[in-house]
Amino acid sequence: MKALKMNTLFFFSTLIVLLPLSCSTDNNSSNDLADETPIIFYYGADLSYVNEMEDCGATYRDLKNVEKDPYEIFKEAGANLVRVRLWNNPTWTNYSNYNDVKKAIQRAKNQGMKVLLDFHYSDTWADPSKQQIPASWLSVINNTGVLGDSLYNYTFKTLNDLSASNLLPDMVQIGNEINAMMLQDGELKWPIDWERNSSLINKGIKAVRDISIAKDKTIEVMLHIAQPENGVWWFEQATQNGVTDFDWIGLSYYPIWSTYKLDNVGVALSNLINTYHKRLMIVETAYPFTLTNIDSANNILNNDALVEGYPATQEGQLKYLNQLKTVVENAGGEGVIYWEPAWVSTNCSTLWGQGSHWDNATLFDHENKATLGMQFYNHSTKN
Repeated sequence: MKALKMNTLFFFSTLIVLLPLSCSTDNNSSNDLADETPIIFYYGADLSYVNEMEDCGATYRDLKNVEKDPYEIFKEAGANLVRVRLWNNPTWTNYSNYNDVKKAIQRAKNQGMKVLLDFHYSDTWADPSKQQIPASWLSVINNTGVLGDSLYNYTFKTLNDLSASNLLPDMVQIGNEINAMMLQDGELKWPIDWERNSSLINKGIKAVRDISIAKDKTIEVMLHIAQPENGVWWFEQATQNGVTDFDWIGLSYYPIWSTYKLDNVGVALSNLINTYHKRLMIVETAYPFTLTNIDSANNILNNDALVEGYPATQEGQLKYLNQLKTVVENAGGEGVIYWEPAWVSTNCSTLWGQGSHWDNATLFDHENKATLGMQFYNHSTKN
């Protein structure tokens, strides 16, 4: 996510290559350790904030209280996938731009983890309530053909530039929590104009397919929707309007914002898999290990985010993650990514306050030592 949706608290959110993600043909990179063995379930972490947090003075310690590189902590815990977000030209921050993403991908590959690159197609947070077009594309917002070319060229160039450093991702998201129509300005327009929306999405997909062919590298395409119940209607409309060439259904799942509870969300997941015959992953979830807030940035996940039987404790956090993994796997899904498990509190500020809006829902306690929730990754296995 995420995409920040906050007022008082929110955020959020021609050859077709169909080979399995693990079967990459790119054998030229000494850093591409993640291609050596196939993965049967993705245990992921969105580490988009790590570079910034470290620049703000944060250090991280593992479950044994040993200070380490946070990427190393996640790798040693068992994580096998890192997700990173990319904004087009964020003038309000020096992070989640191309150079920051390049650094993050390098760190992930150095640890032998696969990478999911999340194109927001915005200069700021994109989510179900906001799909703000990049400022440089605003002049062509009503020219779908030219706008689609801009999206294609930007996606292709970004991936081509990453390829020059042997940093191509293994998966690419075409947009972040794109429940609403992509590339809008101001208040979102409903219903979705699918002639426009499908054209734009397919341009992004084509850019990934074309770079995949050009570089002889398998890169899988994901479409990401916030909350499973929205995935039900969105993917029906998308496929009816010609959006079919994708590999993954990516979903945000936060019980606080979903009509599905942990004990029945598996029904929605299996229905999506069986209906569209695509792979499925929860690409955003989180759970609080405490309800205590330690800075002036209000916490997003509070008491109303709790699931019955899963207290806001380190044990409750781990129990939630293990149960969600079981639900996803039983439904036929293939991965769970924890959103921003390293967004700890520092003296730096967000757009809304000093500190972190997630400090009670990271996988590090308020002393920056790994919580018991980090043990979720211990189940990570490879063939």
